Amino acid sequence: MPTRKIRTGIIFSLLLAFIVMTAIALYADLPHLFLALAHFRWEFLPLILGLTLFNYFWRFTKWQYYLRRLNVKIHWQKSLLIFISGLSMAITPGKVGELLKSYLLKRSTGEAISRTSPIIMAERLTDGIAMIGLAAIGLVLYGAGLELMLALLVIVLVGIFVIQNRSLALMLLGFAQRLPGVSRIAPLIRAFYESAYTLLQWRPLLLAIVIGLISWLGECGALYFIFVGLGLGSGLDLFIKATFIMAVSSLVGSVSGLPGGLGTADGSMLGLTILLTKTPAALGGAATLLIRLCTLWFGLGLGVIALLVYRQYERNNPFIESREEQKEQHNGTQGTTPLGADASNPHLQTASASASTGDKAV
Repeated sequence: MPTRKIRTGIIFSLLLAFIVMTAIALYADLPHLFLALAHFRWEFLPLILGLTLFNYFWRFTKWQYYLRRLNVKIHWQKSLLIFISGLSMAITPGKVGELLKSYLLKRSTGEAISRTSPIIMAERLTDGIAMIGLAAIGLVLYGAGLELMLALLVIVLVGIFVIQNRSLALMLLGFAQRLPGVSRIAPLIRAFYESAYTLLQWRPLLLAIVIGLISWLGECGALYFIFVGLGLGSGLDLFIKATFIMAVSSLVGSVSGLPGGLGTADGSMLGLTILLTKTPAALGGAATLLIRLCTLWFGLGLGVIALLVYRQYERNNPFIESREEQKEQHNGTQGTTPLGADASNPHLQTASASASTGDKAV
């Protein structure tokens, strides 16, 4: 892993986070912001954090499903540590640091990064579609950002269509292979595509989107109870507003590519909260800081802890198979692959063979 670049990105992200929080505090009028936080009903905090964990539980369920789709063998406890460790990279630019999960999978299972990295892509893709779905009711009711959401959805669907159309995708890969400098990494590109093709068949795609809808409802519920705790009322109308605000601000933050959506997600959340709930800036600022603390920063803290635990467990080696077992498993999966792709991937030929049969278990 390019640890120096990741370290530099994290330092930049922390500096940006400080600037963003300072800007929110100043905009919300610092004394009034402190007063709003002081009157917050802190007994809701365990419930809010529990809803965030609810989100992580279902996202881990999707992670495990994707690992099974690619036939990646790993103990669930080790897999859980790797998944949570990825949260520590949430504030890297464009979340590129989440490739840490593929790196840790390679260390634990020997699977090539080019084969498992499509899982991260599929996670982001299905989460984005789920967030658009959660925002749909609000888009109809309030009309804000409808054009942007539709444009994002069209781009996503076109990308999925290209991946699922093997003849078109293989033609594009063949063209790219002839480009200067691309031929030497053609096997890696092919391995990436074969995994992406397996994960984005319609059946697993729809299942992952449903899991995404369930999981992200957790964080939408967390924002709702923050609103309740700040005295903004309660009821279905407020929950719809909280869902819309959370979904749209998360999408804006993801599209921006900024680490953790810092600035863009926060600004969108603050502005939409003030606009839709007709609340003072101090309460909007308090809600924004609280939800970011209970989602982004709470998750990052869990990720750091999990990464430290993973390193300790790796030293003790309590979960993974012995080196002899791993070597036997690796030798048992050797074979020829298209375009000289990664030999450790026994599923490329299966995926190629299923080109005309649609979705099959791999």
